[in-house]
Amino acid sequence: MNAESPTFDGGCTCRFVRYRVSSKPLFVHCCHCRWCQRETGASFALNAMIEAERVNLLQGEVELVDTPSNSGKGQKIARCPKCHVAVWSHYAGAGDLVCFVRVGTLDDPDRFPPDVHIFTASKQPWVILPPDTPAFPEYYKTAEQWPQESLERRTALQARSRSQ
Repeated sequence: MNAESPTFDGGCTCRFVRYRVSSKPLFVHCCHCRWCQRETGASFALNAMIEAERVNLLQGEVELVDTPSNSGKGQKIARCPKCHVAVWSHYAGAGDLVCFVRVGTLDDPDRFPPDVHIFTASKQPWVILPPDTPAFPEYYKTAEQWPQESLERRTALQARSRSQ
């Protein structure tokens, strides 16, 4: 895949599920909350937020698993029904119009480093954050962090959400 490619492929470990993302994400979160640590079994979760219509299943199928979340609103995690790897999720706050693609499931995960580190108040103490990436003890103000293009895409999503 060259640097100009507008598509990014990914999938699960057993390769039953293959998907394609048809543009750059809106924004990439590296979440250090304890909930994400527990859910992933790792020190953080790395999610690329993108419009669901830009995530296309190429092969296989996903199983949506309703999972509790710290907000109390839950999330739906799209997992491979065979190897059970989580490939993306839908958080209640963003709804089904936005996929939080698990960056590690992309064929070239290096393409999407974090745009922001969130909930760093509960990060593992041995995780060293890069000084050139914004970091917040909890969450942040979207309008102050997202690039203009992503804010415009978000506004379009919100308009579609209200019309449904």
